[in-house]
Amino acid sequence: MSLLSVSSPQVHASTLQPAPSGEMPWWNDRVFYEIFVRSFYDSDGDGVGDLRGIIEKLDYLNDGDPATTDDLGITGLWLMPVQDATRYHGYDVDDYRTINEQYGTAADFRALIEAAHARGIAVIVDLVLNHTSYLHPWFQASLRGESPYADWYVWRDEDPGFRGPDNQQVWHQYEGRYYYGVFWSGMPDLNLTNPDVTTELYDIARYWLEDLGVDGFRLDAVKHYVEDGAQQENTPATLEWAAAFNRHVQSVRPGALTIGEIWSSSFDVAPYVPDSVDLAFEFDLATAMVSSVQGRNPGGVQSLTERAERLYPAGQYATFLTNHDQNRVMSDLRGDIPSAKVAASLLLLSPGVPFLYYGEEIGMMGTKPDERIRTPMQWTNQRTTASFTIADQPWQPLSDEGLDFSVAAQTNDSDSLLSHYRALIHLRSEHPALRRGAWVAVSSANRRVYAFLRQYESETLLVVINMDRRPTDDYALSISDGLPIGVTAEALYGLPPRTSLAQPSVNADGSIAAYSPLRELPPYTTLVIRLSR
Repeated sequence: MSLLSVSSPQVHASTLQPAPSGEMPWWNDRVFYEIFVRSFYDSDGDGVGDLRGIIEKLDYLNDGDPATTDDLGITGLWLMPVQDATRYHGYDVDDYRTINEQYGTAADFRALIEAAHARGIAVIVDLVLNHTSYLHPWFQASLRGESPYADWYVWRDEDPGFRGPDNQQVWHQYEGRYYYGVFWSGMPDLNLTNPDVTTELYDIARYWLEDLGVDGFRLDAVKHYVEDGAQQENTPATLEWAAAFNRHVQSVRPGALTIGEIWSSSFDVAPYVPDSVDLAFEFDLATAMVSSVQGRNPGGVQSLTERAERLYPAGQYATFLTNHDQNRVMSDLRGDIPSAKVAASLLLLSPGVPFLYYGEEIGMMGTKPDERIRTPMQWTNQRTTASFTIADQPWQPLSDEGLDFSVAAQTNDSDSLLSHYRALIHLRSEHPALRRGAWVAVSSANRRVYAFLRQYESETLLVVINMDRRPTDDYALSISDGLPIGVTAEALYGLPPRTSLAQPSVNADGSIAAYSPLRELPPYTTLVIRLSR
């Protein structure tokens, strides 16, 4: 297996400019990595991860040297909330302009931005606009009915009587009145129909974009922004408010990214893109990727990819396997490394903009409750701290399983899950067809073999993935998309040692029938083949 080195695109103002008409924007050239700061790396020995810890580990993510391929190759970071907040996770903000003191200072944050940008890594941060903490000074003033905050949250004099989208209590009593909090009483919803609230949130976005230099926002709980009576999700008013916010972000920093968490069916999510948010996470496709790997059947992922390609502007959706709200993918796959490699192949070779959850690349495990899917990063196999901290104990005990999955154990193993992720991320960065290319399904004689083309300008790549635990010699591929006669096949990834690649025979109409690149396709194999004249 041979990979050419790639240059990480540098992040500066011109990089983030809006794309010309017909071109994909800068984020399609990125692979993003989601970090829970508290759990990534502790630089000061207090048992809690921090911003300086991320800086110390940037070389692991991307060392900025285009001649090396032993870094992960990440070109984008998504930081979960770093603002001052009431609870450990940060999604109940106390102060939108203050960095959580356990994570560091504004100076530390600016240092992280500068260091990331020097390596070609864009940085987006979580921005929670739907709700605050009940301890936020705004809400405490609203409880007392103090001007101007009395109407900054959603209040009713009488209980409206309806429950939430998941049949949960959403109206919470306080001294004979009721306030709305879709998640729980400790996270009251802001009243986004109040123009004063909107003005303040606009100013907060400006602060993060201009003063702290972020490249965009991951927007939490977008579908809940504005309720319409008992209709509490994906209302027309929500799309309108989000679109206005998106326009404001672009006015402050043209080309900045907004990506929305809209945990709904693809049919509900797609209308948000591109006006209300630039990108949205594709939850249905994520579920299909994992389910297809579990069932060793590509039908689900192929069907949902076809649907996403129809519903969204080309490539304008975010792909992922699992995130901080879901059981880790390696737990779903019961610790099976070959299956985890197949899942990585689906994520990194498919269209869309891929996001990895920290530790996913080494197979970290964890199941609910939430604290147990957000455990410290496993840098080594040290049984208590995994070298996440020099303290005796980290803020949260390590995962209950999979402690042998670590960076140190895998970094020099060419057959490890980490090496697979590294290779595919660098391959994606090297080939525009994998970042920006059209996706075309390819039929196979074997229902457990998933194949597709990625095509961009003059580059055509054929991806073949055997999702089965058994080898197969009966998987002939048929391509009817129309290829130039005289195509030559060259393996870019996955060719077993001392194995030659068969050459395709292209028919007069540009189709290929019954093509088997290898006589026998090994189990759980990923092949990436360049088809060129």
